[in-house]
Amino acid sequence: MSEAGFSPEQIDTTRPHPARMYDYYLGGKDNYEADRDAADRVLAALPDVGITARSNRDFMHRAVRTVVDSGIRQIIDIGTGIPTSPNTHEVARQVDPEVRVAYVDNDPIVAAYAGAKLTNSGNAGFVLADIRDPAGILDHPVTKELIDFDEPVALMLLAVLHFITDAEDARGIVHTLTERSPAGSHLILSHATPDFNDSEGFGKVEKVYNEESTSSAQWRTGGEISVFFDGFELLDPGLVQLPLWRPDGPVPEGDSLKKHMGYGGVGVKRASA
Repeated sequence: MSEAGFSPEQIDTTRPHPARMYDYYLGGKDNYEADRDAADRVLAALPDVGITARSNRDFMHRAVRTVVDSGIRQIIDIGTGIPTSPNTHEVARQVDPEVRVAYVDNDPIVAAYAGAKLTNSGNAGFVLADIRDPAGILDHPVTKELIDFDEPVALMLLAVLHFITDAEDARGIVHTLTERSPAGSHLILSHATPDFNDSEGFGKVEKVYNEESTSSAQWRTGGEISVFFDGFELLDPGLVQLPLWRPDGPVPEGDSLKKHMGYGGVGVKRASA
């Protein structure tokens, strides 16, 4: 058993993992041949996946700054992925150095990097767990050590839920993850969508993930994604295309905007929820 909490047998480099494929889309090097081969087929079907991945990272930076500016001092980041600086705690601590972050991912490779790149600065921990076991994440000793559910918390689900199908009860998982959080808590969510691109490539990409990777894929429309915010009040400008969420620079238009194939939004939990 390693210090990161997993045994070497748990690492399977022969099967593509969405976290490592995402690292490849971002231009990272922490991936394996199987990840690259699958990711190349994805990019052949939908060449703008790389643009969308970078747009998602930019959305994360803006959303994290927003929730910390609003007073949030504790964050659960589920689906952390291969660490790519600036990571969640680095962005949050630009606003307040005392922000606590619990990182969660089901890939042992991510766990292997956690000590060096995510948790070495204190007030941060890593949970090797799967979002399909939401109670296990919330009840994990690392989560309990870092997160006080009597105080508002931000839950991050970035580019995660399109790897949880309706058959796996994606909506119920989000409900379980947020029901313990008090009013004033935030939900930061992004999700891939075919709404802005009529390419048949989405079907081909779904086939790659469903038949080869460790997770199945399900793309959703904006209306289908919005139900994940039940019990939350969306901050302006609502659930929108990724570059349109509180941009801090030039915004793409026309055909350039269509290349950003994802929605992003941030909600605040209502007192009556």
